Amino acid sequence: MELRAPDAHADAPRPAPLPSEALLRGRRLVEISHNGEVYRLQSTRLGKLILTK
Repeated sequence: MELRAPDAHADAPRPAPLPSEALLRGRRLVEISHNGEVYRLQSTRLGKLILTK
């Protein structure tokens, strides 16, 4: 039997999804700063999203 710690956020409602258009705003690439690191969010020609460090 596996014992797990209770999830503190299990009962919290999920936030509404943020449309990718709100982040990209007509661009194919945005850079996001997070915890001192820079990530790149890129939209491909096929409409997929790629997040890289």
